[in-house]
Amino acid sequence: MTDDLKVSATKAGLNGKGLRFGIVQSRFNPSIGSALVSGCIDELNRAAVASNDIVLFTVPGALEISLILSELSESGGFDGLIALGCVIRGETYHFEVVCNESARAITEIQQHFRIPIANAILTTENEEQAVSRARIKGKEAAQVVLEMIQIQQRIHQLPKSMSA
Repeated sequence: MTDDLKVSATKAGLNGKGLRFGIVQSRFNPSIGSALVSGCIDELNRAAVASNDIVLFTVPGALEISLILSELSESGGFDGLIALGCVIRGETYHFEVVCNESARAITEIQQHFRIPIANAILTTENEEQAVSRARIKGKEAAQVVLEMIQIQQRIHQLPKSMSA
């Protein structure tokens, strides 16, 4: 593990106090999903996000994540969203469809609603890769969404002449 992966949100200057987060987790590959959620929530809590400001929704699989992300975005009740799940390559083309379509949908929702969404849907060759990445990927998802919120806040504080 590299040194920059060991840095927590608080060491990176990321503060989530007073921010609200929605997490949407796929129930497919449940042990991997649990590790993703654990790493993510632990990191959000380290960045001063209150537990009651984190709402977790579970859905059957990765392709269902985007619908709930869209609903949460439209609600206006969240500062950032996080997609968590795991797709492990199988013997069919289904892997590519799920990976590509879930990523595309998340990107479209983020751009349409202008809300930061961290995409931490693991796409791995096997379960061993997924297990070794899950907690750290959950942690990184929390860091990504916190950083993106801070960048947006900085942009909104710019004088109109600079941000136009």
